[in-house]
Amino acid sequence: MTYDIHAHCIPHSFRTWLETSGHAQGAEFLDTEKGARVRFNGGFTSGPLREFLGDTEARIAAMDRMGIDVQVMAGWVELTGYDLAPSSGLTLSRAQNDSLAEEAAKHPDRLLALGNVPLQDPKGAVTELERAMGELGMVGIQIATTVGDVWLDRAGLDPVWEAAESLDALIVLHPMAPLTGVVLDRYLMDNAVGRPAETTIALAGLINEGVFERYPGLRLCAVHGGGFLPYQIGRLDRSHQAKPEVAAVNTSRLPSQYLSRIYVDTVVHNPAALRFLVDTLGAEQILLGTDYPFEMGDEDPVGLVDSVPGLEPGQRETILSGNAARLFAS
Repeated sequence: MTYDIHAHCIPHSFRTWLETSGHAQGAEFLDTEKGARVRFNGGFTSGPLREFLGDTEARIAAMDRMGIDVQVMAGWVELTGYDLAPSSGLTLSRAQNDSLAEEAAKHPDRLLALGNVPLQDPKGAVTELERAMGELGMVGIQIATTVGDVWLDRAGLDPVWEAAESLDALIVLHPMAPLTGVVLDRYLMDNAVGRPAETTIALAGLINEGVFERYPGLRLCAVHGGGFLPYQIGRLDRSHQAKPEVAAVNTSRLPSQYLSRIYVDTVVHNPAALRFLVDTLGAEQILLGTDYPFEMGDEDPVGLVDSVPGLEPGQRETILSGNAARLFAS
């Protein structure tokens, strides 16, 4: 049973909700020349809401083509709605989660769902996390790397981490607006470089802030192979050794000892890079991902795993299915 834990969906019912009800919550539906977009409180505006994100049958056909038995769908990260007022953010999250749960129910043997929660309101986020996991049967949540312009480690999210640990919820960490303020508008660097860099900063912040020390049972998967952090974990360790009074004020161990507990996905597009992740983290911390249906995704994820030099059969099975099956069994 092969699992894909990194995929996106904008159900047609949620798109309809955005068009008819979003404005009242501060999520303005815009019909532009390049397609429909959503503007939040007159500020951050999403990219075009591509129709294929809600095509269920095309999704199942793609899964069959890629050798995926079960896909874990999350919303599009640009529709998290963190810029909305707390009550509106909760309303948007509830509407999105209801739609995602309905979408998963169309193919209950093939689709699972991750919810969205209003991180700008940690108390409301916990309430919706509990509803998503309980009433809706979701397996966790997807969160962005920043809450508005605030990094996760500065957003006061301990109630969310505590609830997620208690519920055995999988948290999928996904980059949002890549490195706001840094000009990356050439050569597709906003995506190719900016997104993994955004994940790197978010993960380093969470590690150094002590989140994984306070919540050792937290289940968090950083997409795109964990950004650049696994490659530079030695530099993060060195910062703790060279300047402990600055870097190590919230932790009792080196960052590498926490990184080894964080899950990453396989969306790295290179067998040698995936081999490095296996050697650095262990196969037990790697989950198969596709980033479906975006152009920067992996259209042959099983083939990538099979091309990793020296990968043992047991490691292959662990990455393709064993880790996810274990996570979702509880």
